[in-house]
Amino acid sequence: MDILFLLIPFSVGLVLMVLAALYWAVERGQFDDVEREGERILHDD
Repeated sequence: MDILFLLIPFSVGLVLMVLAALYWAVERGQFDDVEREGERILHDD
């Protein structure tokens, strides 16, 4: 039972870090044009 006092704050911290990384990626434009990168390999430049 004592391990829950360690695991619950650790898991909450991990979730907050993942959400912060997702927010950072969205704000920097990582997901703006997803289709273009998939089609880029099909065209010869």
